[in-house]
Amino acid sequence: MKIAVVNWRDPWHPLAGGAETFAWEMARRFVGAGHQVCFVTARAPGQGRGESVDGVRIVRMGGVFTVYPLVLCWLLLRRGRFDVVLDCQNGIPFFTPWVVRRRTRVLCVVHHVHDRQFGLHLPRWLAAFGRFLEGPAARWTYRRHASVAVSPSTVRAMRERLGWDGPVHIVPNGVSIARPGDVVKSPAPRLVCLGRLVAHKRVHLLLDAVAELRERWPDLAVDIIGRGPEEERLRARLPEGVTLHGYLPEEEKARVVERAWVHVSASQGEGWGLSVLESAALGVPTVAFDVDGLRDAVRHGETGWLLPEGTELAKGVAAALTELDQTYAVKCRAWADRFSWDRSAQRLTALMLGQDVEPGWEAW
Repeated sequence: MKIAVVNWRDPWHPLAGGAETFAWEMARRFVGAGHQVCFVTARAPGQGRGESVDGVRIVRMGGVFTVYPLVLCWLLLRRGRFDVVLDCQNGIPFFTPWVVRRRTRVLCVVHHVHDRQFGLHLPRWLAAFGRFLEGPAARWTYRRHASVAVSPSTVRAMRERLGWDGPVHIVPNGVSIARPGDVVKSPAPRLVCLGRLVAHKRVHLLLDAVAELRERWPDLAVDIIGRGPEEERLRARLPEGVTLHGYLPEEEKARVVERAWVHVSASQGEGWGLSVLESAALGVPTVAFDVDGLRDAVRHGETGWLLPEGTELAKGVAAALTELDQTYAVKCRAWADRFSWDRSAQRLTALMLGQDVEPGWEAW
């Protein structure tokens, strides 16, 4: 097949996150299976307009907002070239059904519903417009097309909050992380927070909890790994014992995560929470709030702990550190081993070919 993967950013964009990892891991495997893939995305400052990586042709154009009309124009001029378009929704989709041939198969890939997050990042009027595009406009545009979600939470949110009534298939994230193997666990309690530094991740809640936790564990340390628009603000108020690393190469990131006792996510909601799976693969359980996506990625009492929204994070983390034993590491690794980018790509390929796939989430 000739496939266009249309995604807001590529993995080398300075604001790339889990959605970019998903799109790229799928694209690489499509090429490995013999398909032709074009990854169409925005262009960050300093990035080239195009290149080829791992056999995937990358085409970059536009910025945060201009990427949408530019990509539509680009596809319109090439509407006869592609058999399949993966239209990745990162807040709003690209509305590609409007510009491709009717016989071109379009799959809308949704990581999570953004309606409640628009207000954190945009002025009120623009947030309202974003909710309209994500809801009624997208629902009508993709009504004849199948959709892909990465978790049961996302399917439920699409149905209940967006009114999505078309077929939605679950294709989970896989996991791919370096495993150094010679890392010694920190002798003192150590927390790690992994992910983009953006408002809805609420990393500030972890910083607020540190002082109380260090009253009980004076040697407690916290590592924060990631970059994003909140980095400068967070760095200006780091409590004692906290290190904000910014971006780390994969092997170094894995070493820092594996040293930790517990991974903490204070996010308002996720599609899945790729950082949870990456931490689990290294035997590190997660403390998170019981919100969309994270309630799927964390198995409460087995691979981590889910806190009701409104719970004081310090109390939740303290309870986890008290309860923690070696069984969590074993169950974390077993849980992460159930997920594979290869298997997810095979499932997505079947959907692109119009084949039936097993509906059960439990199989994962």
